[in-house]
Amino acid sequence: MSTLFDLIAKGGPIMIPIVGLSIGTLACCLDRSWFWYRLLSRENRVAHEVLAAAKADLQKAAKLAEKARELPIGRFLLAPLKLHYPTPETFRLAMETAADEEFIRMSRGNTILEASITIAPLLGLLGTVTGLIITFSNINVGGSPGTNVDLSKAASGIAEALITTAGGMIVAIVAASVLRVFLKLQRQQIDYFAKVGGKLELVYRQFWYEPMFHNQAYYKSDLPPSESLAGI
Repeated sequence: MSTLFDLIAKGGPIMIPIVGLSIGTLACCLDRSWFWYRLLSRENRVAHEVLAAAKADLQKAAKLAEKARELPIGRFLLAPLKLHYPTPETFRLAMETAADEEFIRMSRGNTILEASITIAPLLGLLGTVTGLIITFSNINVGGSPGTNVDLSKAASGIAEALITTAGGMIVAIVAASVLRVFLKLQRQQIDYFAKVGGKLELVYRQFWYEPMFHNQAYYKSDLPPSESLAGI
């Protein structure tokens, strides 16, 4: 650990923001990794239970979704189920609105990673420039033979240039790798929400809306022509 601190110290003042970006990147990675672990380990079970319950009892399905509302899939399925016998268009609109909100929440943390990808290499380049300035300022190029050259300061400038460059690149590479994984998971969730939402809408149409609509039409057909027309 002391070796790491010594290495950071040799990188000069530019290493301070680079270390700050590394800490922010690490914190974002841990937070988002826990989020995705909880989501991916439970969402299939939640979706299966809600879809199965929706075929027999919409209120039971809504309660199951309510219990899982800490997950995006739970809030997504709850949005249309808490409505009172909506039309299929309203049912779908509620799902689409909830899905848009959840996708925004899933992208939380991407800004920090994008900042690390952009800023960390630039800070490393800045450290390279300042390190070279220190190096050349302590080397007497073309000076008189009797002039002393402070090789220790020149070496420290070269070390600062190399350490900051490596630090900035490491932070950017880690942030870019993690961001690519998270973006892939977000794209998969878009497809998954579309599939589950389509199944839930089909269940609602097949088991609830269409039977209710046909029953209303059946009762109207039993009335005398004048009363049947009056009810339309």
